[in-house]
Amino acid sequence: MDRSRKRLWPVLRALATPAAALAIAIALVPGSVSAPPSADTLTPVNVSFQHGDRTVKGNFLSYNDFHGAIDPPTGSGGLVTGVPAGGVEYLATWLKKLRAEARAEGRGRSITVGAGDLIGASPLVSAAFHDEPTIELMDQVGLEISSVGNHEFDEGVSELIRLNRGGCHPVDGCQDGDGFAGARFTYLAANTVYKRSGLPILPPVEVRLVDGVPVGFVGMTLEATPSIVNPAGIADVTFLDEIETANKWGGLLRAFGVKSLVLLLHEGGQQNSPPATPGLSDCANFSGPVVGIVNGLRPEFGLVVSGHTHRYYTCALPNPHGTQTVVTSAGSNGTLITDIDYALDKRTGAFAEITARNVIVENGVRNPDGTWQTDPAGAPVRNPALRDPAAKQIADKYRTAVAPIANRIVGSITATISRDPGANQESPLGDVIADAQLAYTRDDGAQIALMNPGGIRASLPYDAQSGGEAPGQITYGETFTVQPFNNLVVTQTFTGAQLKDVLEQQFAGFAGQTTQRVLQVSAGFTYSFDSTAAAGSRVSNLALNGTPIDPAATYRVTTNDFLANGGDGFTNLTLGADRTTAPGFDIDALVAYLEANSPVAPGPADRITRIA
Repeated sequence: MDRSRKRLWPVLRALATPAAALAIAIALVPGSVSAPPSADTLTPVNVSFQHGDRTVKGNFLSYNDFHGAIDPPTGSGGLVTGVPAGGVEYLATWLKKLRAEARAEGRGRSITVGAGDLIGASPLVSAAFHDEPTIELMDQVGLEISSVGNHEFDEGVSELIRLNRGGCHPVDGCQDGDGFAGARFTYLAANTVYKRSGLPILPPVEVRLVDGVPVGFVGMTLEATPSIVNPAGIADVTFLDEIETANKWGGLLRAFGVKSLVLLLHEGGQQNSPPATPGLSDCANFSGPVVGIVNGLRPEFGLVVSGHTHRYYTCALPNPHGTQTVVTSAGSNGTLITDIDYALDKRTGAFAEITARNVIVENGVRNPDGTWQTDPAGAPVRNPALRDPAAKQIADKYRTAVAPIANRIVGSITATISRDPGANQESPLGDVIADAQLAYTRDDGAQIALMNPGGIRASLPYDAQSGGEAPGQITYGETFTVQPFNNLVVTQTFTGAQLKDVLEQQFAGFAGQTTQRVLQVSAGFTYSFDSTAAAGSRVSNLALNGTPIDPAATYRVTTNDFLANGGDGFTNLTLGADRTTAPGFDIDALVAYLEANSPVAPGPADRITRIA
């Protein structure tokens, strides 16, 4: 644990109440942007603020949404504009390279920061050890400060705090045999507070000195985190508004003389067409929640390192004080690093200039013609010269430990089973997972199974050879990459009318739902939807094996416990009766289905009919 945060945090805790925050009134004179560039075409972003002649330089390196991606991502997820990328050994190498370049070019010392979802939804090599490998490797690659993201809460608040502080898992112990020391980097959680005390569960802020000038960091996850994690693990905490929280802690830091602020925010946006393929460091036709957040921030926030959307961009977005704020994101899974140079005004302590660009974490071997080498199965050949030895040593320890589990063949498929939905919002893999959960709970009377699309983290690839298996064979590790959450499988009884209300809650505007999320459905269950109809009347033609659903009859419906507890805004799924829990986890249902039915073909993706 960084000792500097221990000195500042007790002081700030004493000022954490709303009354104390309101007692601080600071008059600020906003700076201005010198010839602000267009956010649509900027490559890379560069913003200058009003400043004097004496400045000091510094460098930030940032990434977000790592998700325990210790191994290089496979398929399209491991390519950035066609370049093979990612893997923790390569991330370590590129971070070292960029730090060395910054020093050699006189751009100052690098501070490496993150914007959440370092853990959670992780491949088996990390998840099998409750993401301890990722925390250990984040320390190894030199991460210093990160916000929490929604996936930091996948196993609940208590588990997040254990990962931060260290100590063995309360059930599984220290599985690697050498203990667990916790994170040396600083996790920030400004807007996640205990309901009883109103205090943050982890430090909200961090301060670093850059050649004598203080730079403050505020870190937080998105306010909507409760709607996308299992409610059971966050019952004792509340997630606060991003703008109010950032400005509150920014004001307190300003009162302590910190006038350059960085917001590490697990919320983001995206570039939109045109162009069809935006540049890595562009900000083309940008939109998303981060735009509104920036538009409410204090002027000291010159930089927002964002995440959550898994997109890449560097933007100059307007804040409410007549200036621009630099906003960045480095995609996901360690495939990119954002290289951010900045200058600080020695006299005022404020940002003088900020420049940002995204750099690909290349891991491949180039052919003489500039293309990338591939193996006989078409997968990129990894460049051993780009592997960081220290990071590789740690990663290999966990790879070796998990290999007997990860490489076990559990079944086979006839072709790649894609998680990508069609126009009707149904995917072939969604069908297969719903069918698997239905089969898993048939003995409990299950008639229908529903699966949330956000819980399907990857496609099942036909040609992947993660454990040396033949094409079409599927390993346990590959299935775990698809469903990495270890959710329970639960079955409840609903009336036909309640089931219709569940499906109506797939669409924004009904029963508090804010986002469209179309559930995947099991074989035999069909329905239609019209997204243009009025809320509450979008779903029709519900039928089970061709027989219309009777509003007064009862049906046994299987979901994971994330949904059954109201996750993704499906509060109507908490209203079921006679709830039972199957043994094991959702991954066990998928594995059992593959073992019993191989070779498994892609689902037909024709159970949902889209009218409009």
